[in-house]
Amino acid sequence: MQSARVACSFQLIPLHIVHPKDRREPSPAGNRKKMLETLPYKNENWRVCRCRLWLFVCLFISSLSGTAQNVPSSPAKPWQSDREAQFARQLKATPGQSYTLDANHTYSLAELVDLAESHNPETRVAWQQAKVQAHSLGVAEAALYPTISAVALARTFRQSDIYAGGFYRDTVGLFQPTLNLNYLIFDFGRRSGTINAAKADLFAADFAFNDTHRRLIYDVTANYYRLLNAIGQQEAARATLVNAQTVEKDTQSRLDHGLATLPDLLEAQAASAQADFDLQAAIGALETAHGDLATSLGLPPHTQFEVQAINELPIPDTLTETADEAVDRALAQRPDLMEQAARLRSAEASIMQAKSNYLPTLSFAGDGGIQRDWGQRNLTDSGYVQRESWNAEINLQWTLFDGWRREHTLAEAKARQAEARAQIDTLHDQISDEVWRAYSDAETALRQKRAAAALLASADQSYAAALKSYDLGVRNLLDVVSAQRALAQARSADVFARTQVLTQISNLAFRTADLLRTPPPRQNPQP
Repeated sequence: MQSARVACSFQLIPLHIVHPKDRREPSPAGNRKKMLETLPYKNENWRVCRCRLWLFVCLFISSLSGTAQNVPSSPAKPWQSDREAQFARQLKATPGQSYTLDANHTYSLAELVDLAESHNPETRVAWQQAKVQAHSLGVAEAALYPTISAVALARTFRQSDIYAGGFYRDTVGLFQPTLNLNYLIFDFGRRSGTINAAKADLFAADFAFNDTHRRLIYDVTANYYRLLNAIGQQEAARATLVNAQTVEKDTQSRLDHGLATLPDLLEAQAASAQADFDLQAAIGALETAHGDLATSLGLPPHTQFEVQAINELPIPDTLTETADEAVDRALAQRPDLMEQAARLRSAEASIMQAKSNYLPTLSFAGDGGIQRDWGQRNLTDSGYVQRESWNAEINLQWTLFDGWRREHTLAEAKARQAEARAQIDTLHDQISDEVWRAYSDAETALRQKRAAAALLASADQSYAAALKSYDLGVRNLLDVVSAQRALAQARSADVFARTQVLTQISNLAFRTADLLRTPPPRQNPQP
């Protein structure tokens, strides 16, 4: 912070006051010269004081500019300012939107999606952006109408004249209320191009709003299935721990009766410890998945609520369409592709607007009102007059040369059009690849689900047989532990495969934009 301190001294200067009676009569030339010499601006002290006053004003303005925001002093240290506390208070005074969930209610995916679309801030941001474009369209369309403004001019001035051997002081006043009208009659498509570009930008904002909903629905859906997978993994890890603890107790009992060895017990204890370690990791993954889902709903991560279990959800066994059909449907309804098409339309409207710059414009301007004037010479009686005033004109303007500005503007608009077309082609290929990949991943998940179900059944039978053989003394503890680990892996794979089918099918619906066209049936959401 910089501060400036300026010392300024003022000196009272005696002025010669002339009585009004003396001013009425014309003064002789000698008296007039003497009076002019006694005016303040003829005094040297007044000049010095005026210079000091201007210096004080300049230094004061300079000190104010020194208190404004400055750049960091060096690139090696973070920027700090005493103004940070103001921003912190502003953020604290602007709390985020919040709502509560029923802790005793089990929420379905459709209810969670509805809550997210109603409360997630991303949808509000996209909504406000669309509203901005809507008002921009209104601004562009306003150019089609005339502008009418009311102007009230009030003016007074005083001047001193020397003529006819005398010195006179004239005071004049003016008050003039007026209505001004301006209207652009014809511009060969300039305003139409602006309006068409604004309409295309509004379409683009609306499609971007839909794309925000598409991404939000998929985000909630993916987090929901990730939470179901975490719940299933935790249950599988807990079942594995129970099995390991059961084997550990059985081994301890066998050791007490001389039917097992100490290494067998240590192996069983190690298996229990490993199962408990895996359970703790599954609990942490569950907490993370729950926080991610709460965040996508626009809630704090620590918000507690219940969701439907994976066993309550129908899991399809096959896909009902081909990959080519999915690609064609995506290219017909993806909102981000439609947004790029709207950008292309906006670029084409800009070309129309740029071409209109080569043609003239015809406009009308006019004003009308009443003018009131009054005047006074010296201290005599003032005079007053009132009259009407109006003005009308037609203006034809045609720019003949502007340094090739119009040529560059038109070339820029055409380049933006070519860029928009290239963006559409790029996005077209990207969407096709995304849908094809999502379709392949969904088919892979379906095959893995069938394999995981068979693996779980086989591992469960193998573990039961190994445990029974161990009780009969036919197999050792290592065989039981190995079968137990295989069963734990099979449980985890089965849970993952089932949730992966749901995730990949929702991913396919996300890539084809089916999430916007065929949303899951919604129930009445809980507040």
